[in-house]
Amino acid sequence: MNKAPIYGVMAEFDSPTALVNAARAAREKGFRKLDAYSPFPIEELNDALHLHHNKLPLIVLIGGIIGGSLGYLLQYYVTVWHFPLNIAGKPLHSWPSYIVITFETTVLCAGLAAVFGLLALCGLPMPYHPTFNVPRFALASRNRFFLCIEATDPLFDRKHTSEFLETLEPREVSEVAH
Repeated sequence: MNKAPIYGVMAEFDSPTALVNAARAAREKGFRKLDAYSPFPIEELNDALHLHHNKLPLIVLIGGIIGGSLGYLLQYYVTVWHFPLNIAGKPLHSWPSYIVITFETTVLCAGLAAVFGLLALCGLPMPYHPTFNVPRFALASRNRFFLCIEATDPLFDRKHTSEFLETLEPREVSEVAH
């Protein structure tokens, strides 16, 4: 019997401790494509899911460097090449006067890189996610904790994954339809 493809299998837990323990057990079992949902941040969950590498600081740094460089080069171009003015014998390339605008463009571009980088890394805007198909998932923003093992995981098998999640003593195990 061939069933329709699914997004994954999701288990519902009553406490953050149970969710963290389930995530650790799933990682120890060899699952790598899993995600957890809770109504508030759980610090231990990052360790349990091995979510340590974050590309956002690098994106912000690159955005700041580009912004600062462009701000400085724009001022240099305008005051030295495009419209040079000799005022009181000062040099055309008077870098101390460029500091304020260079700083401002650095902050502006780093901030924009942070916003758009975060949106891109989180896959937002995402008005729909397959986990919304699980009726009890609405409780994830109130008082329940969910662990989802995705079907794209190399170890995923619909039956065996469901049985594994049942051994973790969840409140309920559900299949997540596409």
